[in-house]
Amino acid sequence: MTETSAPLITNEAVVLGILLVILAFVFHTSSKTQGFWARFYKVIPSLLLCYFLPALLNTFNIISGESSQLYFVASRFFLPASLILLTISIDFKSLRMLGSKAVIMFFAGTVGVMLGGPLALLLGGSIFPDVLYAGNDEVWKGLATISGSWIGGGANQAAMLEVFGASKEVFGQMIAVDVLVANVWMGFLLYWSQKPEKIDKLLGADSKPIRELEERLEGLQAGKRVMPTVATTIVLLGVAFGFTGLSHFLADVIAPYFAENFPELEKYSITSGFFWLVIIATTAGLVLSFTKARDLESYGASRFGSVFLYFLVATIGMSMDLGAVLDNPKLFLVGAFWITFHILIMLVVARIIRAPFFYVAVGSQANIGGAASAPIVAVAFNRYLAPVGVLLAVLGYAVGTYGAYICGLMLQYVWNLLA
Repeated sequence: MTETSAPLITNEAVVLGILLVILAFVFHTSSKTQGFWARFYKVIPSLLLCYFLPALLNTFNIISGESSQLYFVASRFFLPASLILLTISIDFKSLRMLGSKAVIMFFAGTVGVMLGGPLALLLGGSIFPDVLYAGNDEVWKGLATISGSWIGGGANQAAMLEVFGASKEVFGQMIAVDVLVANVWMGFLLYWSQKPEKIDKLLGADSKPIRELEERLEGLQAGKRVMPTVATTIVLLGVAFGFTGLSHFLADVIAPYFAENFPELEKYSITSGFFWLVIIATTAGLVLSFTKARDLESYGASRFGSVFLYFLVATIGMSMDLGAVLDNPKLFLVGAFWITFHILIMLVVARIIRAPFFYVAVGSQANIGGAASAPIVAVAFNRYLAPVGVLLAVLGYAVGTYGAYICGLMLQYVWNLLA
């Protein structure tokens, strides 16, 4: 493994300050309605800058996402709190308007990953035969771990590592391919989420149900907003982080129980504490939506939830190394082929069923990014749509091991054909 020098800034408090200054700068400038910044943000979405500016700092080794604990804090504390706040005002009657297309597009994304991997290896291996090996190891074993990550999540990826036995060196390279390719794709999704009408037109999609849902959800809150006070803000945060704490407590009990008594369920992520954290936090928000706690939306529940997610976006960007593609460009090329096949399959299915781009973006990110980033993409369209991303990402945990295992077998078959 190549040793890297320490980043210029290692103090976590300073890094936190830098990320928040970046967010403040982006949102302050994006609020301008005239002049240079107004024209700038018509081309470059603000959310995309929240993502790529920290990535640039990480790429030039000014800060380091690898050594920082801020992503851990954001994903374990702010993410569950945001899920609670974003789901607390959910309207189930309105969500039913989404229909079955969301699930269809999710599974189209899953199939895209399963078929895209072997096709990418076939294409990349045919052009560059030396890509079939990473060091002394067979590259298909490492690619199989990416399929676990891109269908399910970290637990599914770890399961594929154990099942197919990739070396630690190869696994490290695959982590770099996974992070860079997935995050670049997420950047594209965030960009086009600000102008979905253009892609909807190309897909011949009927986006009317989504627009009606957005209008209904926003209309329900119109006129209900009141000026928050210190008391109401503390209550809101108390509910968010109180149930976040409860989610952690229950996850710390449930996950070890299954790990000890049903270790075979690890391949389904049932032994993962993060899996249960997301499940319990989302469930808590859904349950609260049937109570008077739903009125917290009038004090800005979804606004706080969005702020937490934006900070998570910045910490995800901080983990991205834009220069990593130079380390082993052929492997990254295979990853680029792979994500391209995934995209093409999703677009074909979307065209057939006339699914709006929202379903394409969230269905894809629920596979590729999982529970940490699918809600971010959903919120980029509309902050009330975050639960769609959460629910589809949880579905990814359930099918991740099955799909990744089949993909791994196909990767092995293609590798044997080429080797």
